Amino acid sequence: MTAEAPTAPVLSYGRLVPVTVHFDDLDALGLLHNARYPLMVERAWSELWQEHGIRFDGDWEAAGDACNAVRELRISYDVPVTRTGTYAVHLWLERLGNTGLTYGFRFCSADGAVTYAQGTRVLVRLDAATLRPAPWSERFRAAGRELLRPAD
Repeated sequence: MTAEAPTAPVLSYGRLVPVTVHFDDLDALGLLHNARYPLMVERAWSELWQEHGIRFDGDWEAAGDACNAVRELRISYDVPVTRTGTYAVHLWLERLGNTGLTYGFRFCSADGAVTYAQGTRVLVRLDAATLRPAPWSERFRAAGRELLRPAD
């Protein structure tokens, strides 16, 4: 008996970022290791934000909006990934607050039609000197607004 992966509607919000599953991403059973999903989501977000000029280059003071920390991560694994190759991460923002945000993600087939895992992650923007919450810049907020999921 094989499990059927849930299908997703045509992508109408967010961004689909290609990712590659390599042989060494698989566990002893030949499945994508559970710890690799969040790593690939993180890499996809990093790529997306770099397109907007937001990146961390080793200097927390200069990092601006890239100076942030994860407050919460939730992920559910729907159907195992059983082979290497090209997949995608569908990314969007659920909420964009003054100092925090919640983003949603799906680890999916390259075309976005099949969902293998999905979840949310809460980030808090930090002041580099105090490590206390700090407001997102207007540039970041403008880019973030483009990624907001429409209300259902």
